[in-house]
Amino acid sequence: MRSLSPTVHPPALRERRRITAEILIVMGLSLGQSGVYAVVRLLDKATSGPLAGQTTTLNPVLNDRQYFDLAYQLLGIFFALVPVALALFLLSAGGASAFRRIGFTFERPALDFGLGLGLAVAMGVGTLGVYAAGRALGVTTAIVPAALDDYWWTVPVLVLSALRHAVLEEVLVVGYLFERLRRLGWSVPAVLLTSALLRGSYHLYQGIGPFVGNVILGLIFGYAYLRTGRVMPLVIAHAALDITGFVGFALLGPAIGIGD
Repeated sequence: MRSLSPTVHPPALRERRRITAEILIVMGLSLGQSGVYAVVRLLDKATSGPLAGQTTTLNPVLNDRQYFDLAYQLLGIFFALVPVALALFLLSAGGASAFRRIGFTFERPALDFGLGLGLAVAMGVGTLGVYAAGRALGVTTAIVPAALDDYWWTVPVLVLSALRHAVLEEVLVVGYLFERLRRLGWSVPAVLLTSALLRGSYHLYQGIGPFVGNVILGLIFGYAYLRTGRVMPLVIAHAALDITGFVGFALLGPAIGIGD
């Protein structure tokens, strides 16, 4: 298992405070913020009626005019990736390449695509099972992976949306967070569990089932990162899952969603 940080001993108190503040800022601008909103949205849904009778749409229409909708969709994708750029910039302090540090490169395509597609298949089957169980238990909303109108740009935008989710989540929740928490001296199990719980938290707006499913997925993805030191297989796996769910639903109609 690789070492996630070149520093064995925890940093001085001042440096620890700086790193902690950095983590809170990066997550507060991105998935930590999403987690807080997801909790509030879940409470809102749970107190307004049974979750089983409610629907969650992952890629909704943002404007009823075609090209304004396209503009809003693309702007949303672009600005969602700004925290990724910030995290990579911060990890590059000192001159080291953040892309190589977390394995966000195409230097090992056989490993990246082999492991990534294998994880996608395994997690896809598991996610469908957790979703079906959640629906049967009444603790998961009906998930509509895509509800965009049928335009020439619908499929490309859904693919970009899937790539956005993959890069945002895997770079921040795995690559960045693992490196920073290990720099603070956290144990590997603590880092792994924290990352997985954060991943589950920002899916809570879909219900309890997706929370549980994404915590499990987070543990598996985190372990894969610990073994390989590469985030790229996780990005590929996540992108494959979401592209299949988003584009498949848009082209084939109602089906069981796989989550974002």
